[in-house]
Amino acid sequence: MESGASVPGGREMDEATAVPDGPRSPGGRSRRGGERRSRTGDTGRFEDALSAPLIEAVRDLGGYGGLVYLRSRDLRSLVLAMVTGVPRSLLRAWWRVPISGALPMAEAYRRDETLWLTDERATMVRFPHFTAGLPYSFGSAHQPVRSGGEAVGVLVVLRSAARTPMEAEAVDLALRPAERHMEERLGRLAADRSGPENAAYRIEYDDEPVSVRLPTPSVTPVRVGLIDWDLDSGRCTPDDEALALLGIDRVGFGGGMADIEARVSPDDLHELRAARHDAITRGRVRSRRFRVRDESGHGRESGYRPVELWGHLSHGGAGSARVLVAALVDAAGGLTAAEAAERLPDGLFSLDQDGRLTYANRRCEELLGSGREELLGRYPWEVITWLRDPAYEDRYRAAMLSQEQVSFLVRHPAGNWLSFVLYPDVHGLTGRVHPTVPPYGADAGGPGPGGTATVRPPKPVATARAGALYHVVQMASVLTEAVTVRDVCLAVSEQLLPAFGATELALYTVREGRMFLLWESGYPEGFLTQFEGVTLDTQLPGVHALTTRLPLFFESPEDLSIAYPGIAMDRMNAWSFLPLIASGHPIGSCILGWDVPHRFTADERSALTALSGLAAQAMERARLYDSESAVARGLQEGLLPHRLPAVEGLRTTGRYLPGTRGMAIGGDWYDVITTGRGVALVIGDVEGHSVGAAAVMGQLRSAVHAFAASESPPQEVITRTNRLLAELEADVFATCCYIELDPRTGHALAVRAGHPPPLLRRPDGHAETLDLAGGVMLGVQPDAVYPVTALTLDPGSVLALYTDGLVEQPGSDIETGIEEIRRRLADTPADSVEHLADRLVRTAQRARERPDDVALLLTAYR
Repeated sequence: MESGASVPGGREMDEATAVPDGPRSPGGRSRRGGERRSRTGDTGRFEDALSAPLIEAVRDLGGYGGLVYLRSRDLRSLVLAMVTGVPRSLLRAWWRVPISGALPMAEAYRRDETLWLTDERATMVRFPHFTAGLPYSFGSAHQPVRSGGEAVGVLVVLRSAARTPMEAEAVDLALRPAERHMEERLGRLAADRSGPENAAYRIEYDDEPVSVRLPTPSVTPVRVGLIDWDLDSGRCTPDDEALALLGIDRVGFGGGMADIEARVSPDDLHELRAARHDAITRGRVRSRRFRVRDESGHGRESGYRPVELWGHLSHGGAGSARVLVAALVDAAGGLTAAEAAERLPDGLFSLDQDGRLTYANRRCEELLGSGREELLGRYPWEVITWLRDPAYEDRYRAAMLSQEQVSFLVRHPAGNWLSFVLYPDVHGLTGRVHPTVPPYGADAGGPGPGGTATVRPPKPVATARAGALYHVVQMASVLTEAVTVRDVCLAVSEQLLPAFGATELALYTVREGRMFLLWESGYPEGFLTQFEGVTLDTQLPGVHALTTRLPLFFESPEDLSIAYPGIAMDRMNAWSFLPLIASGHPIGSCILGWDVPHRFTADERSALTALSGLAAQAMERARLYDSESAVARGLQEGLLPHRLPAVEGLRTTGRYLPGTRGMAIGGDWYDVITTGRGVALVIGDVEGHSVGAAAVMGQLRSAVHAFAASESPPQEVITRTNRLLAELEADVFATCCYIELDPRTGHALAVRAGHPPPLLRRPDGHAETLDLAGGVMLGVQPDAVYPVTALTLDPGSVLALYTDGLVEQPGSDIETGIEEIRRRLADTPADSVEHLADRLVRTAQRARERPDDVALLLTAYR
């Protein structure tokens, strides 16, 4: 897997700037998989290439967060590889998005162009599904990430919609330096990896995102000095930092406590002397604070600077000196600020970027009714039961993703109302909470925190998560891109498990009155075997959910065992059993398991029920598609040649790749036909991608084969085939290239009907495009005339016939594609036609999308 972490320095930040932030296992090893996760091949880390340009892009666009998506190994998804300025947890539903999805990052990648969305309104117009999942006010720029001239991912910069608007041209210009920077770094990283010669092929990612922190603002550091104080002799030995805090020059320092006392405010001398008493009687000094004279005002009247003394007593055996080993801490910064916050009448708290509490003053503790030690390092909505509502977490999400102030009211269980105001920045969030009057129409309630009312804590509910509507919309969006049954199962697993915090998932389908497992995730090995093939009258919750068409929810093992005595259970503590019903017909069941106690809220039950309906509809559609695809593939496989004839003096091989859209079936074909005069090399392409196109292809292939076998000359073969296609009235056209070759002499006659020109590799390795005279496509003009071109192949030559799917790429003209294949033909040794064919189709084979079929026929003349 790919990950790691470091950021170079300066404009290329120093390594301390980027702090990877990801989950770790109990043993301290990253769940991202250690070296296996962090390395890209054998050398290099993706962080080395991504982190500095990502931070640069956020800075140059005036943004507050950034993301980098890279394509997955199967080239079907964009995977979030790196994030900065935004918590990973807020983007969990978008860690992996389908390349074909209706999402801005996917569109920028597909089109290989910059996409700028100024605010939530612009996003809503173009990507309503995405806005429903993240309904917050922010702008976003999406810039393709390239390597080797090919798009391999997308750079996303998030920008506050409240900032001065920018034009698309300005956005593109601002992102260009970071884009070039990232491409250069990815290129260097890819060059060190083994694999194909095209660097773009070596940039793939299939792991969790790595968090990199944006540079923090410059602040005055906390200063700490060290002092050894001999309590018996009064001698002390301060280091340079301690002397600086005391305002004493080392040259003039006499080495005794009198020099230090002379710098202390007369009002605080007792504190310094009390520190000696603490050390002798208690063996330590804790936070003895006093003020020392501060003369760093550059001409202004001198003042006093607060410092604190901390230390412990150190001495040896009897008669040895008693020495206080102490630290002198500058208290003018954070400690003083915390003191000021404690005196405020309002509650103050701070959350880190991920939403965990890092500070709460005493008044905040009183208002929330929870101690800061209980809250520190945790999500407030997890600890405080009356904040366990997705709406409150949503306010935090809104503040962090819009980077704008957010306020809301909450009713305390005691009956009073509290006002919360959230002030975000890229490093976290500061909040203020204070009592307020009830909103208009609300009950004033009873006494607030600190009063005499006793309130029974509400029953714990499910952990607050993003609103249920977001998950429904997101699932609907993902399922629209799922084509096969396996795609649907994978989409359901990837969406439901993280969205609802479940640990296990099983999908069952009904066949002939029995339940069979389609997909499982998270179950102990072999556990589900006992349920395979159970009948629909079996006393099991998954069966009952399907037969009654009602979802079942169990919030504890006791609930499940009472309802189904003796049922086999694994380590789970809560379950949902959801029926899969499509168009009124039972499809199967979806089972989810939680490994912790879980209470299902009304919204969660509704969302899970709605999601099971979406999954059922997608499953039924996918089953129909799989059946039709199997028929289509069988038809096409029957029409293409299973084996090319062996011809003395020639070595031939063919390749066929179906398109990735529609039924993945088309009208490309190739053939090698022996004739009385030699051998006919044929390649053709019927327009369209359907069973109908494949049927017409079969008719044309049969016709060409029959005409060639009857020893008709090349011109007549194509003329008669053209007339046949016109008479079929199939409303489709076709292209074809037909070359009749005499293996004994190398002489050939070629006819081309609207087809791309063949390529010829000479014995010396030089490759060229053959300039063959051509006619119109087949089926356009019944009486069309097709000219013939004479050729001579030298021994050692290789002839390449291909269809346009091999050379046409989105955003590029066909001439560029032909030239690329010609260079590849020239650069690859021709010792093996099999290896050469694999080399020529490699780009098309690994392309994320193939709008058209690809066919290739190679002939090596000995």
